[in-house]
Amino acid sequence: MGRGTDENEDPMSGHGEPAPLTAHPGNALSGVAEVPGDKSISHRALILGAMAVGETRITGLLEGQDVLDTAKAMEAFGAEVEHLGPGEWAVHGVGVGGFAEPLNLIDCGNSGTGVRLIMGAMATSPITVTFTGDASLRKRPMGRVTEPLSLFGTQAYGRAGGRLPMTLVGADDPVPVRYAVPVPSAQVKSAVLLAGLNAPGQTVVIEREATRDHTERMLAGFGAEITVEDHEQGRVITLTGQPELQPQAIAVPRDPSSAAFPVCAALIVPGSDVLVPGIGLNPTRAGLFTTLREMGADLTYENERTEGGEPVADLRARFSDAMKGIEVPPERAASMIDEYPILSVVAAFAEGRTMMAGVKELRVKESDRIDAMVQGLRACGVEVDEGEDWFAVTGRGPGSVPGGGVCETRLDHRIAMSFLICGMAAKSPVTVDDGGPIATSFPIFRDLMGQLGARVTEG
Repeated sequence: MGRGTDENEDPMSGHGEPAPLTAHPGNALSGVAEVPGDKSISHRALILGAMAVGETRITGLLEGQDVLDTAKAMEAFGAEVEHLGPGEWAVHGVGVGGFAEPLNLIDCGNSGTGVRLIMGAMATSPITVTFTGDASLRKRPMGRVTEPLSLFGTQAYGRAGGRLPMTLVGADDPVPVRYAVPVPSAQVKSAVLLAGLNAPGQTVVIEREATRDHTERMLAGFGAEITVEDHEQGRVITLTGQPELQPQAIAVPRDPSSAAFPVCAALIVPGSDVLVPGIGLNPTRAGLFTTLREMGADLTYENERTEGGEPVADLRARFSDAMKGIEVPPERAASMIDEYPILSVVAAFAEGRTMMAGVKELRVKESDRIDAMVQGLRACGVEVDEGEDWFAVTGRGPGSVPGGGVCETRLDHRIAMSFLICGMAAKSPVTVDDGGPIATSFPIFRDLMGQLGARVTEG
């Protein structure tokens, strides 16, 4: 199951030697872009499958390294995880409260979602677990999760600043909690809900702004007693603890965060027309596509339908030479937080200024994504301003971005892919210093873009 660690890997970087990639301008993009399964849903399917009793069958699972690391973690907790074929997996769960204590460290690689959700899932079981990750993940703050988990009775011991490696001692006698999430975070909300599964009584999570709701939807699908209500204080989620979760057949929709890359490439590369089928359009995830349409993008939804409780459509994106800069509503940030890097690239090819505010969460992602995009866009000849929780791109218009920059990816897959898309539409090629991190979420990115007509070369 999963991929072993190459003996030549640098354990500090999480993958091998840096692998520079260069995207070249030129060909119009056309064809069908079959992007991988949704990463958020893939993580949750494995974890809840491991907490159910019996066999959960999953199709369309994203087989990027982040998700494979979660699969290995579920095995370490005692679940049987079986790879049946491309995207097809079976998980034989151990039930709520049935996690065994792992024999070794749980290495979550590059995945903030993986480590925070797994922490929640084990927090109310009487086991002790030590978590680690790659150099990027070890810089990310875990206190935002361990603080609410401590309310259940969980203890956490980590490095200064609440960073990995970190040992969690699960609660022997957990109590239910009521927790208002201080900043919009689906990871924190989900960790608390997963911990609440093995606590008696009702665990309540309150969020002022709605974040992606895959956990709530999937918990209901597995048979948990969960309600979601809108009140004056926000969205109130109530979970009744200690259910017996029922195994499910889960078809993972295709990832909107991955779809963003071929969609945005088609919008800015002259002459392009790309269809991206089967994309999840959960309203808590679709903020980018709403924003692009407000900018004047030629982006349409075709064959709208529901699959596995999630809204799905085929996206058709065509080159759009009349896009205008806009002010993105700050309250939309939670529904598109991972898409601001690629949006800022599109903004560079629009006319006028695009303002992106309320995005301080980007400072603590796989990298400081605001700083990474600001520096890289400037290296490509684009004017960018920034503040602590905002950045603004002054667009140069279609075909007017000079390019020619060498951009630092900082072990961040989305930064790497965003600048490669930039290079496909700029006047001169754009190089990223390391394309290796792309494998964490979108291992077929380069092949897929090549099939559409893009030219991405090594070095």
